[in-house]
Amino acid sequence: MHDQVQEYYGKTLQGSDDLQTNACCTDDGMPEFLKPVLSNIHDEVMVRYYGCGLVCPEELADMRILDLGSGSGRDCYALAQLVGEQGSVVGVDMTDEQLEVANRHIDYHREKFGFSQANTSFKKGYIEKLDQLGLENNSFDIIVSNCVINLSPDKEAVLKQAYDLLKPGGEIYFSDVYAERRIPAELVDDPVLYGECLSGALYWNDFHNLAKKAGFTDPRLVSDRPITIDNPKIIDRIGHINFFSATYRLFKLPDLESHCEDYGQAVIYKGTIEHHPNAFTLDKHHTIEKGKIFPVCGNTWKMLHDTRFKAHFEFIGNFDNHFGIFDGCGTSLPFDLTETLPDSGGCC
Repeated sequence: MHDQVQEYYGKTLQGSDDLQTNACCTDDGMPEFLKPVLSNIHDEVMVRYYGCGLVCPEELADMRILDLGSGSGRDCYALAQLVGEQGSVVGVDMTDEQLEVANRHIDYHREKFGFSQANTSFKKGYIEKLDQLGLENNSFDIIVSNCVINLSPDKEAVLKQAYDLLKPGGEIYFSDVYAERRIPAELVDDPVLYGECLSGALYWNDFHNLAKKAGFTDPRLVSDRPITIDNPKIIDRIGHINFFSATYRLFKLPDLESHCEDYGQAVIYKGTIEHHPNAFTLDKHHTIEKGKIFPVCGNTWKMLHDTRFKAHFEFIGNFDNHFGIFDGCGTSLPFDLTETLPDSGGCC
Protein backbone atom coordinates (compact mmCIF):
# COMPACT_ATOMS: atom_id res chain seq x y z
CA MET A 1 0.00 0.00 0.00
CA HIS A 2 2.90 2.38 0.68
CA ASP A 3 4.14 1.87 -2.88
CA GLN A 4 0.69 2.52 -4.33
CA VAL A 5 0.26 5.75 -2.35
CA GLN A 6 3.76 6.96 -3.28
CA GLU A 7 3.03 6.25 -6.94
CA TYR A 8 -0.32 8.03 -6.77
CA TYR A 9 0.89 11.18 -4.98
CA GLY A 10 4.36 11.24 -6.48
CA LYS A 11 3.73 10.46 -10.15
CA THR A 12 0.02 10.04 -11.00
CA LEU A 13 -1.00 13.37 -9.45
CA GLN A 14 0.80 16.42 -10.78
CA GLY A 15 -1.62 18.93 -9.29
CA SER A 16 -4.88 19.14 -7.36
CA ASP A 17 -6.84 19.15 -10.64
CA ASP A 18 -5.76 15.53 -11.19
CA LEU A 19 -7.79 14.29 -8.21
CA GLN A 20 -10.89 12.32 -9.22
CA THR A 21 -13.05 13.30 -6.21
CA ASN A 22 -13.32 16.24 -3.82
CA ALA A 23 -12.68 14.10 -0.73
CA CYS A 24 -9.22 15.52 -0.14
CA CYS A 25 -9.55 19.08 -1.37
CA THR A 26 -11.55 22.00 -0.08
CA ASP A 27 -10.78 25.37 1.43
CA ASP A 28 -14.41 26.15 2.25
CA GLY A 29 -14.74 28.58 5.11
CA MET A 30 -11.11 29.70 5.12
CA PRO A 31 -10.80 32.45 7.78
CA GLU A 32 -9.88 35.84 6.38
CA PHE A 33 -6.71 36.14 8.47
CA LEU A 34 -5.28 33.02 6.79
CA LYS A 35 -5.62 34.31 3.23
CA PRO A 36 -2.57 36.63 3.39
CA VAL A 37 -0.66 33.82 5.11
CA LEU A 38 -1.29 31.54 2.14
CA SER A 39 -0.43 34.33 -0.32
CA ASN A 40 3.16 34.20 0.98
CA ILE A 41 3.61 30.57 -0.06
CA HIS A 42 5.41 29.67 -3.29
CA ASP A 43 3.17 28.81 -6.26
CA GLU A 44 4.78 25.40 -6.82
CA VAL A 45 4.04 24.40 -3.23
CA MET A 46 0.43 25.49 -3.60
CA VAL A 47 -0.11 23.59 -6.86
CA ARG A 48 1.06 20.31 -5.32
CA TYR A 49 -1.32 20.58 -2.36
CA TYR A 50 -3.92 17.81 -1.86
CA GLY A 51 -5.25 18.42 1.66
CA CYS A 52 -8.79 19.05 2.94
CA GLY A 53 -8.38 22.65 4.12
CA LEU A 54 -5.73 24.33 6.23
CA VAL A 55 -5.39 22.64 9.62
CA CYS A 56 -4.84 25.60 11.92
CA PRO A 57 -5.58 25.38 15.65
CA GLU A 58 -5.52 28.42 17.91
CA GLU A 59 -2.70 29.94 20.01
CA LEU A 60 0.34 28.96 17.92
CA ALA A 61 2.98 31.54 18.80
CA ASP A 62 6.33 29.92 19.68
CA MET A 63 4.88 26.40 19.39
CA ARG A 64 6.79 23.37 18.08
CA ILE A 65 4.59 21.60 15.52
CA LEU A 66 4.85 18.27 13.70
CA ASP A 67 2.94 17.85 10.42
CA LEU A 68 2.18 14.24 9.51
CA GLY A 69 2.06 13.74 5.75
CA SER A 70 3.32 17.22 4.97
CA GLY A 71 3.46 16.72 1.20
CA SER A 72 4.81 19.73 -0.68
CA GLY A 73 4.86 21.73 2.56
CA ARG A 74 1.89 24.08 2.18
CA ASP A 75 0.57 23.65 5.72
CA CYS A 76 4.09 23.69 7.16
CA TYR A 77 4.89 27.02 5.53
CA ALA A 78 1.56 28.48 6.63
CA LEU A 79 2.07 27.35 10.22
CA ALA A 80 5.69 28.53 10.15
CA GLN A 81 4.42 32.10 9.84
CA LEU A 82 2.00 31.67 12.73
CA VAL A 83 4.45 30.09 15.19
CA GLY A 84 6.98 32.82 14.39
CA GLU A 85 10.75 32.66 14.27
CA GLN A 86 10.95 31.31 17.84
CA GLY A 87 8.67 28.41 16.95
CA SER A 88 9.34 25.55 14.57
CA VAL A 89 7.55 23.20 12.19
CA VAL A 90 8.73 19.72 11.18
CA GLY A 91 7.09 17.98 8.24
CA VAL A 92 7.14 14.22 7.67
CA ASP A 93 6.31 12.66 4.30
CA MET A 94 7.23 9.46 2.45
CA THR A 95 7.04 10.76 -1.14
CA ASP A 96 10.31 11.90 -2.73
CA GLU A 97 8.65 14.11 -5.33
CA GLN A 98 6.65 15.99 -2.69
CA LEU A 99 9.64 16.38 -0.37
CA GLU A 100 11.74 17.70 -3.23
CA VAL A 101 9.25 20.52 -3.75
CA ALA A 102 9.05 21.27 -0.03
CA ASN A 103 12.82 21.36 0.50
CA ARG A 104 13.46 23.40 -2.64
CA HIS A 105 11.68 26.41 -1.17
CA ILE A 106 12.93 26.54 2.42
CA ASP A 107 15.16 29.56 1.80
CA TYR A 108 12.51 31.27 -0.32
CA HIS A 109 10.06 31.16 2.58
CA ARG A 110 12.64 32.16 5.20
CA GLU A 111 13.31 35.33 3.21
CA LYS A 112 9.61 35.88 2.47
CA PHE A 113 8.77 35.67 6.17
CA GLY A 114 11.68 37.94 7.15
CA PHE A 115 13.29 35.31 9.40
CA SER A 116 17.03 35.26 10.09
CA GLN A 117 16.96 31.47 10.06
CA ALA A 118 14.51 28.91 8.71
CA ASN A 119 12.06 27.48 11.23
CA THR A 120 10.83 24.71 8.92
CA SER A 121 12.40 21.32 8.14
CA PHE A 122 11.29 18.12 6.46
CA LYS A 123 11.99 14.44 7.10
CA LYS A 124 11.38 11.45 4.86
CA GLY A 125 9.56 8.68 6.64
CA TYR A 126 6.33 6.85 7.36
CA ILE A 127 3.84 8.37 9.78
CA GLU A 128 3.30 4.95 11.41
CA LYS A 129 7.08 4.70 11.97
CA LEU A 130 7.79 8.03 13.61
CA ASP A 131 10.01 6.27 16.14
CA GLN A 132 12.56 5.70 13.34
CA LEU A 133 13.03 9.40 12.56
CA GLY A 134 15.08 10.52 15.56
CA LEU A 135 12.28 12.64 16.99
CA GLU A 136 12.36 13.08 20.75
CA ASN A 137 9.39 11.94 22.81
CA ASN A 138 7.45 14.64 24.70
CA SER A 139 8.93 17.33 22.43
CA PHE A 140 6.03 18.68 20.31
CA ASP A 141 3.33 21.07 21.46
CA ILE A 142 1.00 20.28 18.58
CA ILE A 143 0.76 17.61 15.88
CA VAL A 144 -1.30 18.32 12.76
CA SER A 145 -2.31 16.20 9.80
CA ASN A 146 -4.38 17.03 6.77
CA CYS A 147 -6.26 14.18 5.09
CA VAL A 148 -3.32 11.77 5.44
CA ILE A 149 -3.92 9.35 8.34
CA ASN A 150 -6.55 7.57 6.23
CA LEU A 151 -3.71 6.65 3.84
CA SER A 152 -1.73 4.84 6.53
CA PRO A 153 -2.00 1.03 6.70
CA ASP A 154 -1.47 1.12 10.49
CA LYS A 155 -3.53 3.93 11.96
CA GLU A 156 -3.21 2.61 15.50
CA ALA A 157 0.58 2.98 15.29
CA VAL A 158 0.21 6.56 14.01
CA LEU A 159 -1.90 7.57 16.99
CA LYS A 160 0.22 5.75 19.55
CA GLN A 161 3.50 7.24 18.33
CA ALA A 162 1.95 10.68 18.02
CA TYR A 163 0.90 10.40 21.66
CA ASP A 164 4.48 9.58 22.65
CA LEU A 165 5.88 12.59 20.76
CA LEU A 166 3.49 15.12 22.29
CA LYS A 167 4.33 17.09 25.40
CA PRO A 168 1.87 16.62 28.29
CA GLY A 169 -1.02 18.97 27.56
CA GLY A 170 -0.24 18.92 23.84
CA GLU A 171 -2.72 17.92 21.20
CA ILE A 172 -3.22 16.39 17.79
CA TYR A 173 -5.40 18.71 15.72
CA PHE A 174 -6.16 17.10 12.38
CA SER A 175 -8.61 16.76 9.52
CA ASP A 176 -9.36 13.47 7.83
CA VAL A 177 -11.98 11.38 6.06
CA TYR A 178 -14.26 9.00 7.97
CA ALA A 179 -16.84 6.45 6.88
CA GLU A 180 -20.21 5.60 8.38
CA ARG A 181 -19.26 1.90 8.33
CA ARG A 182 -16.23 -0.36 7.85
CA ILE A 183 -14.98 -0.50 4.25
CA PRO A 184 -15.02 -3.96 2.55
CA ALA A 185 -11.55 -5.40 1.90
CA GLU A 186 -11.95 -5.49 -1.89
CA LEU A 187 -12.50 -1.71 -1.91
CA VAL A 188 -9.61 -1.04 0.46
CA ASP A 189 -7.32 -2.78 -2.03
CA ASP A 190 -8.30 -0.49 -4.91
CA PRO A 191 -5.39 1.96 -5.47
CA VAL A 192 -7.55 4.78 -6.89
CA LEU A 193 -10.17 4.58 -4.14
CA TYR A 194 -7.38 4.44 -1.57
CA GLY A 195 -5.41 7.29 -3.12
CA GLU A 196 -8.57 9.41 -3.25
CA CYS A 197 -8.80 9.12 0.57
CA LEU A 198 -11.97 7.01 0.48
CA SER A 199 -11.35 3.30 0.94
CA GLY A 200 -8.67 3.84 3.60
CA ALA A 201 -11.04 5.92 5.72
CA LEU A 202 -11.72 4.66 9.20
CA TYR A 203 -15.20 3.81 10.39
CA TRP A 204 -15.73 6.69 12.83
CA ASN A 205 -16.39 4.49 15.86
CA ASP A 206 -13.25 2.44 15.18
CA PHE A 207 -11.34 5.74 15.17
CA HIS A 208 -12.76 6.70 18.56
CA ASN A 209 -11.73 3.34 20.00
CA LEU A 210 -8.22 3.52 18.52
CA ALA A 211 -7.75 7.06 19.83
CA LYS A 212 -8.75 6.01 23.34
CA LYS A 213 -6.47 2.95 23.17
CA ALA A 214 -3.55 5.21 22.21
CA GLY A 215 -4.15 7.37 25.30
CA PHE A 216 -6.44 10.08 23.91
CA THR A 217 -9.27 9.32 26.31
CA ASP A 218 -11.80 11.92 25.19
CA PRO A 219 -11.67 12.62 21.40
CA ARG A 220 -13.33 15.94 20.55
CA LEU A 221 -14.98 16.57 17.18
CA VAL A 222 -14.38 20.18 16.10
CA SER A 223 -16.21 20.31 12.77
CA ASP A 224 -17.51 18.01 10.03
CA ARG A 225 -19.19 18.00 6.66
CA PRO A 226 -20.51 15.25 4.35
CA ILE A 227 -18.37 14.47 1.30
CA THR A 228 -19.87 14.45 -2.18
CA ILE A 229 -17.87 12.29 -4.58
CA ASP A 230 -19.16 13.78 -7.88
CA ASN A 231 -17.60 11.04 -10.02
CA PRO A 232 -20.08 8.52 -11.52
CA LYS A 233 -17.54 5.70 -11.90
CA ILE A 234 -16.39 5.97 -8.30
CA ILE A 235 -19.97 6.39 -7.05
CA ASP A 236 -20.84 3.08 -8.73
CA ARG A 237 -18.16 1.36 -6.64
CA ILE A 238 -18.36 3.04 -3.27
CA GLY A 239 -21.32 5.41 -3.38
CA HIS A 240 -23.39 3.20 -1.05
CA ILE A 241 -21.17 4.36 1.83
CA ASN A 242 -21.42 7.83 3.33
CA PHE A 243 -18.15 9.67 3.93
CA PHE A 244 -17.38 12.72 6.02
CA SER A 245 -14.54 15.19 6.28
CA ALA A 246 -13.99 15.91 9.97
CA THR A 247 -11.58 17.77 12.20
CA TYR A 248 -10.74 16.32 15.62
CA ARG A 249 -8.58 17.45 18.49
CA LEU A 250 -7.02 14.85 20.79
CA PHE A 251 -5.33 16.05 23.97
CA LYS A 252 -2.49 14.28 25.74
CA LEU A 253 -3.96 14.55 29.22
CA PRO A 254 -3.51 11.24 31.07
CA ASP A 255 -6.01 12.16 33.83
CA LEU A 256 -9.02 12.58 31.54
CA GLU A 257 -11.97 10.38 32.44
CA SER A 258 -13.82 8.05 30.09
CA HIS A 259 -17.01 10.09 30.44
CA CYS A 260 -17.91 13.73 31.05
CA GLU A 261 -18.24 13.97 34.83
CA ASP A 262 -19.80 16.93 36.64
CA TYR A 263 -17.82 18.58 39.46
CA GLY A 264 -19.76 21.83 39.50
CA GLN A 265 -17.05 23.63 37.54
CA ALA A 266 -17.21 26.53 35.10
CA VAL A 267 -14.92 28.76 33.05
CA ILE A 268 -14.99 32.35 31.82
CA TYR A 269 -13.31 33.19 28.52
CA LYS A 270 -11.30 36.43 28.59
CA GLY A 271 -11.50 37.03 24.84
CA THR A 272 -7.71 37.13 24.53
CA ILE A 273 -6.99 34.42 21.95
CA GLU A 274 -5.91 36.08 18.70
CA HIS A 275 -8.62 36.21 16.02
CA HIS A 276 -11.21 35.00 18.57
CA PRO A 277 -12.21 38.16 20.47
CA ASN A 278 -15.84 37.24 21.12
CA ALA A 279 -15.89 33.47 21.56
CA PHE A 280 -13.61 30.44 21.58
CA THR A 281 -14.70 27.13 20.08
CA LEU A 282 -13.05 24.17 21.77
CA ASP A 283 -15.11 21.66 19.80
CA LYS A 284 -18.45 21.22 18.09
CA HIS A 285 -20.35 21.34 21.39
CA HIS A 286 -18.33 23.95 23.28
CA THR A 287 -18.39 27.52 21.95
CA ILE A 288 -17.53 29.70 24.95
CA GLU A 289 -18.56 33.35 24.78
CA LYS A 290 -16.35 36.06 26.23
CA GLY A 291 -17.25 37.09 29.78
CA LYS A 292 -20.02 34.53 30.28
CA ILE A 293 -19.88 31.88 33.01
CA PHE A 294 -19.81 28.61 31.10
CA PRO A 295 -20.41 25.35 33.04
CA VAL A 296 -18.07 22.54 31.99
CA CYS A 297 -17.38 18.92 32.80
CA GLY A 298 -14.12 17.87 34.41
CA ASN A 299 -12.54 16.83 31.11
CA THR A 300 -13.30 20.14 29.42
CA TRP A 301 -11.97 22.00 32.47
CA LYS A 302 -8.65 20.12 32.12
CA MET A 303 -8.50 20.69 28.34
CA LEU A 304 -8.52 24.40 29.07
CA HIS A 305 -6.62 24.50 32.39
CA ASP A 306 -3.82 22.00 31.69
CA THR A 307 -2.94 23.20 28.17
CA ARG A 308 -1.67 26.27 26.34
CA PHE A 309 -5.16 27.82 26.71
CA LYS A 310 -4.95 28.33 30.49
CA ALA A 311 -4.00 32.02 30.43
CA HIS A 312 -7.12 32.88 28.44
CA PHE A 313 -9.66 31.65 30.99
CA GLU A 314 -10.80 32.16 34.55
CA PHE A 315 -11.53 28.88 36.31
CA ILE A 316 -14.29 28.26 38.83
CA GLY A 317 -14.38 25.20 41.08
CA ASN A 318 -12.22 22.14 41.65
CA PHE A 319 -12.61 18.39 41.86
CA ASP A 320 -13.70 18.14 45.51
CA ASN A 321 -17.37 17.39 44.83
CA HIS A 322 -18.79 15.02 42.24
CA PHE A 323 -22.36 15.35 40.95
CA GLY A 324 -22.50 12.44 38.47
CA ILE A 325 -22.51 12.53 34.69
CA PHE A 326 -22.48 16.04 33.21
CA ASP A 327 -25.94 16.85 31.88
CA GLY A 328 -26.26 16.76 28.10
CA CYS A 329 -23.10 14.80 27.35
CA GLY A 330 -24.83 11.83 25.76
CA THR A 331 -24.73 9.52 28.78
CA SER A 332 -27.62 9.30 31.20
CA LEU A 333 -28.38 7.42 34.39
CA PRO A 334 -29.07 3.80 33.33
CA PHE A 335 -31.42 3.13 36.24
CA ASP A 336 -35.12 3.92 36.67
CA LEU A 337 -35.80 6.55 39.33
CA THR A 338 -39.14 4.93 40.17
CA GLU A 339 -39.72 1.27 40.94
CA THR A 340 -41.20 -0.83 38.14
CA LEU A 341 -42.36 -4.42 38.32
CA PRO A 342 -40.35 -6.83 36.14
CA ASP A 343 -42.12 -8.86 33.47
CA SER A 344 -40.16 -11.96 34.42
CA GLY A 345 -37.76 -13.24 37.04
CA GLY A 346 -34.47 -11.58 37.79
CA CYS A 347 -31.25 -12.45 39.52
CA CYS A 348 -32.36 -11.14 42.92
